[in-house]
Amino acid sequence: MDAEGENNSVQLNSATTDGDIRRTPSSSAVQETLFLIHFDDITLKVQAAKEIRRLTKTSQRYRRHFSNAVKPLVDMLRYDSFESNEAALLALLNLAVKDEGNKINIIDAGALEPIIGFLQSENATLQDHATASLLTLSASPATKPIISASGVFPLLVEIIRHGTSQAKADAVMALSNLSTYQDNLLLILRAQPIPSTVSLLKSCKKSSKTTERCTALIESLMCYEEGRNSLISEDGGVLAVVEVLESGSAQSREHAVGALLTMCQSDRSKYREPILREGVIPGLLELTVQGTAKSRTKAQTLLRLLRDTPYPRSELEPDTLENIVSNLISQIDCEEQSGKAKEMLAEMVQVSMEQSLRHLQQRALVCTPADLSVPSCVSKITLK
Repeated sequence: MDAEGENNSVQLNSATTDGDIRRTPSSSAVQETLFLIHFDDITLKVQAAKEIRRLTKTSQRYRRHFSNAVKPLVDMLRYDSFESNEAALLALLNLAVKDEGNKINIIDAGALEPIIGFLQSENATLQDHATASLLTLSASPATKPIISASGVFPLLVEIIRHGTSQAKADAVMALSNLSTYQDNLLLILRAQPIPSTVSLLKSCKKSSKTTERCTALIESLMCYEEGRNSLISEDGGVLAVVEVLESGSAQSREHAVGALLTMCQSDRSKYREPILREGVIPGLLELTVQGTAKSRTKAQTLLRLLRDTPYPRSELEPDTLENIVSNLISQIDCEEQSGKAKEMLAEMVQVSMEQSLRHLQQRALVCTPADLSVPSCVSKITLK
């Protein structure tokens, strides 16, 4: 995540004996700035940090050139100066973007301790910058174990609960990054992230990147009974996931159906009713037609688990998706939900028939009449 850039770039120049600064050509900007960042004068160091931030905002080349600035920038994080802390944080943030070497160097230089300290700062600006920095640093597989061992999870959860809007989004993304390291999941769970994550999920746009990371984190945590119980216990927790399943981005919907499927597979008798109660059927039907390949498979599997019995009834009644859904609709008490589910099923069947017809037409173009078998007729399904 790129830090916000400077509106007015800082022109750094050679320091002369009388303290004046004169303009230098861009070819020497790197060496000039590196000289100033190592200088003892805090004013010049801050100027240099701002210049590093500006030059590295969009340039991978400059991020490489300024790797030697990491140590003095980290030292600036420990100064008792807001201006110094902010300038250094933003410069380090830009140095770390899409640069694995710089991420590791920043951690090795001891940046984690002051950054975690800023997470607890009463200054919202420093807290925001520190959260963004952790988000960027947490994207590296090499840094995840180190960040995890720092005890940062409760602080990130606290920011999701009480931080600014941007800090909340960055914090949940950082947790999502860290959750991909398997040993971290139980540590994250101990920080009780689900209540605050559900609250954030309810408030953000369903098509947003934040929603995608919230549902990704929730899906990961559903592997543990503690996580599943926390989601069920949270008021509107399952409903929030169902709403993403209905109207989120393709990736968010995939995470949402994955979370519900994991719950049902872990203990169908316990979680079937809470999931059905939130009106999940229409969204699942839509996923079976319009979702990604993974979403379609997961949605169909979940529909089978949600019906009276997840097993085929008999040889005479095939375990088709239409039969599964018809069985589910007959159990729905809410008239509005039942009506919507019937409409979705009819649309699903219609799309399936159209796809089958297109397939037959394509085969007819490349096959002789003898090669074609006569398909059995599919009559229009009427649900009562």
